[in-house]
Amino acid sequence: MPAKYMKEVENPSKSTKARGRDLRVHFKNTREVAAAIASLPLVKAKSYLNSVLQHKRAIPFRRFNGGVGRTAQAKPFGTTQARWPRKSCEYVLDLLRNAEANAEQKGLEVDTLQISHIAVNAAAKGRRRTYRAHGRINAYMSHPSHIEVHLTEKEAAVAKPAEEQNGQVKRVAKNNSNRRS
Repeated sequence: MPAKYMKEVENPSKSTKARGRDLRVHFKNTREVAAAIASLPLVKAKSYLNSVLQHKRAIPFRRFNGGVGRTAQAKPFGTTQARWPRKSCEYVLDLLRNAEANAEQKGLEVDTLQISHIAVNAAAKGRRRTYRAHGRINAYMSHPSHIEVHLTEKEAAVAKPAEEQNGQVKRVAKNNSNRRS
């Protein structure tokens, strides 16, 4: 049975996709990593995640930010809270490498690939138990994720020709005759 994706690509010949199901990596951290690299070119996204692994740059935490510490590395993103989620970055990097290999297999130009879609969903929780004082037992749940990514070849920008009339640029006047009183 073929894999189901949240979103289908517009042009399958110019794009590639990869996904991971039930990955044992925290959903909340992975969601923030995905939000940070959404719509970046593939080369920039990979270098950014490698910088996060080396603690040179940070992942801004915007939604799931309760109790997240503040750091100066969050300033470029217009926030104060950020972290360096190592495991989430490694899993997303592996998925990007997989999608890149799929693109090479398809014969796409790897340097022009851009992340057109990335999504992280919460998977079913893994149940374990922990033993507490006075003979009690509490749940000890894991919060795994489903991750999917689409890479699309970025099309070259085409310059818009200026509308000329007798050597002059045509100007359109804004008149008030179209308004109703």
